[in-house]
Amino acid sequence: MPVLNQNRCVVTCPRCGNRQPGHGTFYPNVCRSCGYRFLSGFSPEPVVPQRTITCFDCGASLHVALGALTTLCKKCSSHIDLRDYHITSTVFQHFKTQGKVVISEKGCVHDSNAVVGEAVLKGIFLGKLTVERTLTIYPTADIQGTFKAGKLVIPADTRFRWPELIRVGAAEVSGELAADLKAEALVLLKATARFFGRVQASRMVVEPGAAFVGVAEIGVGKGASLWA
Repeated sequence: MPVLNQNRCVVTCPRCGNRQPGHGTFYPNVCRSCGYRFLSGFSPEPVVPQRTITCFDCGASLHVALGALTTLCKKCSSHIDLRDYHITSTVFQHFKTQGKVVISEKGCVHDSNAVVGEAVLKGIFLGKLTVERTLTIYPTADIQGTFKAGKLVIPADTRFRWPELIRVGAAEVSGELAADLKAEALVLLKATARFFGRVQASRMVVEPGAAFVGVAEIGVGKGASLWA
């Protein structure tokens, strides 16, 4: 039977890769990141590729396997849908998933209250859309309602106009955007971008070749507001 080595050292979780102070070889440890119990220096099961999501109900950060379709929040026990949805026809459906929702050019979502991890819009969306991570809007997209996103992406061939203030975590514009934009973090105008409107953000990067016509208020803190 191996002798326990209790010398303090840095150990690595075999499940999520988190590094933390621990004990020597064959000493039991508990990962402070994902809660996995393991013996330092010994991997009883293969490392499973994972991603990090947020619980819709309590906001807890969770580690889940890439191939998982559902999970339960370890903090509040809420059920969380992880599935992706590809819409190619007309549907009347509410979505609540940490997966990706793709609305194709022939797809149409009516009267929906959608809260999703990621969204790719090429078709029609009517309703209220909340995207936790990245929302990508293509030239054929038609949005009627309201939306907000962790990150807004406007590809190079997209010309998007929005009559109201757009509130996002960050934005990356490669195409044309005509709107007033308020971002908590970085607004990036790529070399092919054309932006018309007002920007309020903590940081802004304009690549050579990009066109910006409007007013920029940069360096505003997350809780500050220069205009509504």
